[in-house]
Parts: sequence; structure tokens; C-alpha cells
Amino acid sequence: MKRFHVHLHVDDLARSIAFYNRLFDARPARQEADYAKWMLDDPPVNFAISTRGSQAGIDHLGIQTDDPEELAAMKARAESADMALLDEGETTCCYARSEKHWVTDPQGIAWEHFHTLANIPVFNESAQTAGEGSACCTPKAPVTRGKPLAIGVKTTGTTGSGCC
Repeated sequence: MKRFHVHLHVDDLARSIAFYNRLFDARPARQEADYAKWMLDDPPVNFAISTRGSQAGIDHLGIQTDDPEELAAMKARAESADMALLDEGETTCCYARSEKHWVTDPQGIAWEHFHTLANIPVFNESAQTAGEGSACCTPKAPVTRGKPLAIGVKTTGTTGSGCC
């Protein structure tokens, strides 16, 4: 099964958690000081919010797979469509270790395709060990197949960052 993924940056985590608890009639499956995630079954969605972004709003969209074969099929489709693709392989972000890759749509909206391998106790292991205070674990915009891959959602002329 695949699960739709939405990640929002919010200004007030406690207020947003209270709102989404009422909206979804459910408590977060994971809650940290800067992050909350609901794993909803109806509709099947991984809905995450965090305070780590530069401005409130949609950070990125994605599809979470239940198994590595589904992820590999999604990657093969993206490659066969000649989409700019950034393969991160195994990485950590949003309190999870995942296998993931990114594509962007024609409007510049980042799509994360990932398979979660395990939960971890920190938001991003590399930022913790490097002492960085990065907003999230979005990779820098690389060039693949001669095309730039802009990660993040364009909002009022800027590109946001995103993960998980």
C-alpha cells in the first residue's frame, strides 16, 4: 500500500496540533517539541507538521510506500519519464531512517518518495553530528540528467526546504 504524504511548516505547533487533533479526530502517532505526525488510515495519509521551516505553508508532498519494491517501481517510473531525480538512498530526517528519492513537478513542487526503515530519536542525525541548525533535511538543488532539481515549494518567489 502507498500512503499520501503532506508536510506543512507551522508557526505555532501546539495550536496546530490542537486544530489537527480535532480535524482528524485523532492524536499524533509521533510528537516531538518541533514536530508532529498523524498516520491516518481513512484516507491513508502521512500528515506531518514542523516548526523548522522559514515560513508557514506547504513544504512538500510525497508518497510513502510499505515496501522497498513499491519504492523501486516509483523510482523506475520517474527515471523512464526522464524526470530530474535525486536519489538520497538511505538517509535520516523527521525522526525516521528512510530510503528515499525526490522529483519535482513542472511548477517546482517537491515530491518525496520514501520507504521508512525505522524511527530514530533525533530529527536528523547528520545535523546533530555536524552541529548544524538546518531547517530540515532537504538536499541542495543538484543537477541530474542536465536538469536542475529544485527542492521545495515556491511561495512568493522563494523556494522552501523540505523533508520526511
